[in-house]
Amino acid sequence: MEKRLQLFPKSTEIRRVDEVDQLAVAGCDLTQLAEEYGTPLYVYDQSSLDAAVDEYRSSLAAHYPGIAGITYAGKALMNLAAARWAAGRGLWIDCTGAGELYIAARAGVPREQILVHGVNKSATDLQAALTTAGTIVVDNLWELEHLAALAGEVAKDTNDFPQIWLRLRPGVAVDTHAFRQTGQDDSKFGMGFADAVQAVALCHTNGLSLTGIHFHQGSHFHDPRPIGPALERVLDLLSKLRDASGWTPAYLSPGGGWGVPYHEDDLPHPSIDEYVAFLAAKLVAGCAANNLPLPILHVEPGRSIVAVGGVSLYRVGAVKRTVNRRWLLLDGGMADNIRPSLYGARYSALPVANPLRPALDAAWLGGPYCESGDVLIEDLPMAEVQPGELVAVPVSGAYHLMMSSNYNGALRPAVVWLHGGTARLVQRRETVEDLIDRDV
Repeated sequence: MEKRLQLFPKSTEIRRVDEVDQLAVAGCDLTQLAEEYGTPLYVYDQSSLDAAVDEYRSSLAAHYPGIAGITYAGKALMNLAAARWAAGRGLWIDCTGAGELYIAARAGVPREQILVHGVNKSATDLQAALTTAGTIVVDNLWELEHLAALAGEVAKDTNDFPQIWLRLRPGVAVDTHAFRQTGQDDSKFGMGFADAVQAVALCHTNGLSLTGIHFHQGSHFHDPRPIGPALERVLDLLSKLRDASGWTPAYLSPGGGWGVPYHEDDLPHPSIDEYVAFLAAKLVAGCAANNLPLPILHVEPGRSIVAVGGVSLYRVGAVKRTVNRRWLLLDGGMADNIRPSLYGARYSALPVANPLRPALDAAWLGGPYCESGDVLIEDLPMAEVQPGELVAVPVSGAYHLMMSSNYNGALRPAVVWLHGGTARLVQRRETVEDLIDRDV
């Protein structure tokens, strides 16, 4: 159980309250938060997010001799609070589509800190990007041709038209779930190298400000070594483009996707520093081998910044035994965390009260929804837990809320931001009225 505590934010402590040990995060008692805001509830510890950014920055400074920056992958968590926090830390924010661009704009994120991704950007997405973003990462030639046409309606010699990066498909994926791989030859993401050569020519012909190259190999990986061959292929292409046209990118982004430990079996987990050190060394060596100048290196972490800062709280309802299992049935599940059903993701949990009490036997933590796949955690050694008790699931900060749904009429949970011993509601719980707001 003590090892399980390592999965929680570093600010987590156990406090004695009314003769009972209680979990607290960032100086805030989780039981009190659940009573005030209800469950399911998501809490975010800002100090954990700050620490992850600091680790990325210190690692980049230590290992990369060129200029480096961080683009926060908004798809991991995107709301006004997260966008304002990221912008305040000087991060660029990666937005996918008009919806996330709207959030970033409402949060007051400066245009030069907004970057746009998307595999099939609609006309609405592109129009939003042209008015909101500083950089557009182009996925394919069809999209680039649309942008070139739009450029004719905008003065290209002003700062009104965003910079252009090209997303390449390097032909190498990282070791992760097949649904999260993006760099393989048959991926729907990015353009092949032959299309990239055409794209560079098209940008130059239309006077577009082509400043960067991007590739991404997959999300939630734990071994950086597959980055090596992908980077070699990309730098070889850039060498050929340089020889053919004289163009080299000012920016190079190898994407993000560095993983985090979700379960105690994942500990110890390779550090952010190990990932950055490997990436930087390969980029420096590759640029030297190809006689290329060092680009501005932009990494795009999302999960490895916000995942560990989030904790989800559930209240146990029915407790029952079937032939081979002890079931703890929670008031949340696949509607607020689809990852176990979608990816087979493994999680851990602790009771909020007396969290270090000995395990009774294995438990299955299931949700209330009408799917047999609505199981958050399987086969987890767990203490005896009674109906009405609170359970805390660590490493809940990334993708849960962004992939949440109203399945079975579920109401998406409230979100509370913790900082300096203060809890601040940043997203209210949905109401039943919200469920019919779009109905006509």
